[in-house]
Amino acid sequence: MTDLSISRHADDSTQPQRSSVEDINPHAVLGAEILIEQLHKFYGDVKVLEDLDLHIQPGEFLAIVGRSGCGKSTLLRLIADLEKPSYGEIKFKSARHIREGITSDDIRVMFQDPRLLPWRSIEKNVQLGLSKDQHANATALLEKVGLKDKAGLWPTQLSGGQRQRTALARALSHKPRILLLDEPLGALDALTRLDMQNLIEKLWTEQGFTAILVTHDVSEAVQLADRIILLDKGHIAKEFRVDLARPRKKGIEFTELEQQVLQAVLAT
Repeated sequence: MTDLSISRHADDSTQPQRSSVEDINPHAVLGAEILIEQLHKFYGDVKVLEDLDLHIQPGEFLAIVGRSGCGKSTLLRLIADLEKPSYGEIKFKSARHIREGITSDDIRVMFQDPRLLPWRSIEKNVQLGLSKDQHANATALLEKVGLKDKAGLWPTQLSGGQRQRTALARALSHKPRILLLDEPLGALDALTRLDMQNLIEKLWTEQGFTAILVTHDVSEAVQLADRIILLDKGHIAKEFRVDLARPRKKGIEFTELEQQVLQAVLAT
């Protein structure tokens, strides 16, 4: 991966508005602002994303919903620099108290498949890519995700939920400013999924990274996000603000918003 500060115009010359996570914990904000302008992505004659504009605040939790094939995962891969745009730009700006540029090391992706190395212990998986003096970060994250006592085990000895906790710890041990979540909970059972949602929200609140979640689960989007965008045929078809207090519990307002988003998805 290339240095994003060079390839895609990292710039911190302006001060972004306050994000919701700053309101929660102003000292925790590490998140980057993301500016997407006139983004196009074609595969041959197939248009996946077309003339897409999106502004994501530092520390914001954004959820992206939509039918299969609407461009959700493609957008995530473009932000991660795993693919290149056909046209358009993706720009990054540092949070107000961080003055360095954004690089590929500041972005981590968590997939539905935890992608753990089976020949490495859980601890060694979380330490992957860290220098020796950063190993304490891995130990601290394993404790936060409730796997400190599993550090010496192999990935095959863990449940699906525990493997995803390991993947989350590995991603956050690098202290990213942007965490991209590509259906990371899709293969988990309902109770484990709820536990993981709570864990992701807790660590996001503490660390202040910018989070972008791709999900087919509308309830999950309402549970976690500050804002939900609906993609349809490569465009942003609709946007929803989630002005619900955290931690969130299902009630009338939650259910009403969930139904609004679901009806919008079904209408595409």
